[in-house]
Amino acid sequence: MTSRIVVIPTRRAHSNHAEVARSIGVDIIAGRYAEGTRLPGDAEMIAMFGVSRPVLRESVKTLVAKGLLTTKARVGTVVRERGAWNMFDADVLAWHLDAGIDKRFLNDLAEIRLAVEPRAAMLAAVQRSEEDLAELRRSMERMRHEASDSVGFADADLALHVAVARASGNLFMRSIGHVIEAALRASFLLSAPVEPEDRDTVLLWHQKIVDAIAGGDADAASEAMIFVIHNGMHRHEDAAIETAPGEVLPSAKSGERS
Repeated sequence: MTSRIVVIPTRRAHSNHAEVARSIGVDIIAGRYAEGTRLPGDAEMIAMFGVSRPVLRESVKTLVAKGLLTTKARVGTVVRERGAWNMFDADVLAWHLDAGIDKRFLNDLAEIRLAVEPRAAMLAAVQRSEEDLAELRRSMERMRHEASDSVGFADADLALHVAVARASGNLFMRSIGHVIEAALRASFLLSAPVEPEDRDTVLLWHQKIVDAIAGGDADAASEAMIFVIHNGMHRHEDAAIETAPGEVLPSAKSGERS
C-alpha cells in the first residue's frame, strides 16, 4: 500500500538560478524526472523557464553539487539515483517538503534524529557552557510565551534543538540542524500542539531536556530527548495519514522562514 502524500510549502528562492534549481529539484524528487532520465536540452529548458543560458547552467551546477544530477559528455544531464542525493542538504530536504512527503519520509527523519539527538543531549549535559544554558533557557521561555500554532513557537522549538546540538561540542552533530529543521517544520505544519494537554506535554518535556543538561544528568537528558521526538511523531502521524493525497496545507501560519 502506498502512503499518502502531504505537500508542505517552504520558503522560495531569492535568485533566478536558485528558483530554477528548486523547480527542477522538486520535479526530480516528485518523480516527474525519473532516475536515469535525461533532462530536456538547454534550448527547451531556457524557453521553459525564461532564463539565460548562464542562469540555467548555474542551476544545473547547483543540482550536480547536491547529488541530484550528473552531466555526461555526448549524453547530457541525467537524474542520479536517490542513493546519491545529499539528504542532509537544506535545499534537498526543503524540496522534499515541497514535492510531498509520506509516512516513510517522516519516519526516516525521526530515525536519524533518534540516532543523533539523544546522544547530543547526553554530551551537552557534560560539555555545555553558561552561554549554551542561557540560549536553551531563552528558547524555552520563548516557547512558553508563543502561541502553539505560531511561527514563533516553531522557531523557538527549532532554536532549542539546535542549541542542544551546539552545546554537545560535536561539529558533526551541529550540522544535523537542517534535518531537525525539516522534521520540525513538517511536524509543526501537520499537527502543532494546540490542544492544552498537548502543549503542556511538549513544554514539560522540553523543559526536562533543559533541566537535565543544566544539572549535568546525561541519562535524563537523553531520555527526555527521546520522548520529545517520539511524542512529535505520535502527534502528527495520524494527521499525515488522514490528509488527502496532494493536499497543500495552509501556510499562513507555516514554518516558512525568510
